[in-house]
Amino acid sequence: MSALRCELLSIRERPALLDRAAAWFHGKWGVPLDAYRESMEQSLSGGGPVPQWYLAVEDGAILGGLGVIDNDFHNRKDLAPNVCAVYVEEAYRRRGIAGALLNHACAGMAQLGVDTLYLLTGHTSFYERYGWGFLCMAQGDGEDQPSRIYVRKWGA
Repeated sequence: MSALRCELLSIRERPALLDRAAAWFHGKWGVPLDAYRESMEQSLSGGGPVPQWYLAVEDGAILGGLGVIDNDFHNRKDLAPNVCAVYVEEAYRRRGIAGALLNHACAGMAQLGVDTLYLLTGHTSFYERYGWGFLCMAQGDGEDQPSRIYVRKWGA
């Protein structure tokens, strides 16, 4: 089972997955279930490019996912929109799924007219593999230490 065999999709393409996806993200990050559900419902309304939610699915199982929201709970409100909630099930890591999801989300956002994304993380060296560059440090809400903000730009 590789990233090439899983299906990459947005919740807009498969709205029937909304409740399962909201529960899946809630289980990974502990953010209230209703917050995920509300954000995903906003993405279905098509009112703008943000929020968006992307999944890697294989044989009906969610293997990984990420969102694109205005701000991922940090003090740099000027750096938007943000990739958030990046997660791949442990049994499926190191198969390129996270990178495929990141690239799929960037392509999807480009189609919606967005040419820059940011993300807040404690990871170093992971996102660089997929074309992201370190931008600055930012203070995450409720965190003691600042985290890294990465940026990815494309287009003109």
